[in-house]
Amino acid sequence: MASDGPTPPSDQDVTGPPPKPIDPARRIDAIDALRGIALFGVLAINLVMGFRVSFFEQFLLAKRSASPIDRAVETILILGIDMKAFALFSLLFGAGLAIQFERLSASPRRARLLLRRLAVLLAIGLLHLCLIWHGDILTEYALAGLVVLPFLWGPRWLLACSALAFLALYLLIQAYPPAGLFPASATIAHAVAEEYRIYATGGFTDALALRLRELPLIYPLHVFIFPRTIGLFLLGAYAWRIGILRAPHQGLMFSIAAAGIVLGATLTVLSHIRGAMFSDPSGTILLALGYAAVIIGIANLKSGKTWLGWAAPLGRMAFTNYLMQSLIFGWIFYGYGLGLFGRLGVASALAIGIAVYIGQVFFSKWWLGRYRYGPIEWLWRTLMYGEPQPMSLLKVETAR
Repeated sequence: MASDGPTPPSDQDVTGPPPKPIDPARRIDAIDALRGIALFGVLAINLVMGFRVSFFEQFLLAKRSASPIDRAVETILILGIDMKAFALFSLLFGAGLAIQFERLSASPRRARLLLRRLAVLLAIGLLHLCLIWHGDILTEYALAGLVVLPFLWGPRWLLACSALAFLALYLLIQAYPPAGLFPASATIAHAVAEEYRIYATGGFTDALALRLRELPLIYPLHVFIFPRTIGLFLLGAYAWRIGILRAPHQGLMFSIAAAGIVLGATLTVLSHIRGAMFSDPSGTILLALGYAAVIIGIANLKSGKTWLGWAAPLGRMAFTNYLMQSLIFGWIFYGYGLGLFGRLGVASALAIGIAVYIGQVFFSKWWLGRYRYGPIEWLWRTLMYGEPQPMSLLKVETAR
């Protein structure tokens, strides 16, 4: 059982060697596998609703016509994946922050290092948001991490209660959206028309200028979802603190999975039958918890590594793969590349995404067979710790 609070550093700890990133051999494969699988959901939704067509089109009641197979695939994505994949990533990010907090408990530089970690993430997120794609989630994660960080010094009950409070606030905002938060339909329709005009045929500078102009339209969406992100960060940190992720009980995992998936799917389907534009927010959270529990449960079975081991390298390089997806899809769909924006149906675009994802599975395994970290993961750690981290596995083994 994990302790309620961090252990204060001793004098020996204070004067000892500076903290280093965790050795890859000590990583928890089940968490990496879950992150790798969640990455596919993020890819699918970003591709189908953000790169293929205007990101804002989903907020208009009148949508473009689609073939039956496209409508079927889109319905499956909305009901089964949509915001659930992002909720999974939020849970995992919160757990990862708690792991870093725990690992640095003996260092007097813990607060400074964690702040630097989030500051680097914020810088990379802003570059991604402005230069590559306005659907960036890294900026929001960095800001939410700064909110969550002080809670990690508190006891477990504070993490749990705070998580419930922020999730309750999110559900309240969903039920009663603040007046004036979202732009008018005419403004959104104009943004959609601009994206179809510029992203399909414009050059890189044209796309960049449009992304910067659209930032005020993106901001309300992050405000709307921000309490959920914080609540799920705290919930992920709580799950790590109580030990459920490092030594999961199979019966408990599959019980949580069954309850989360059944209840979440029921709420999601009912909201779809009622004609809601988006999935039920409670159902989304419950489904994400169910997905996480079933994948963690399977990954910890004796045969789990055989079934899900392929996803662990992908999850270890999730940061690199996420940014790589944006670069690839930007080139495929925008005018400075192949210019396929608005020209592909849901099924065709998803087929391209699946091919990219499979390629990343093989690339991640190949890369981590030679290096300790993905390229962006290495940069993140190097900037966090303030010194170059060892990269080559061969050099590390020779040093040992």
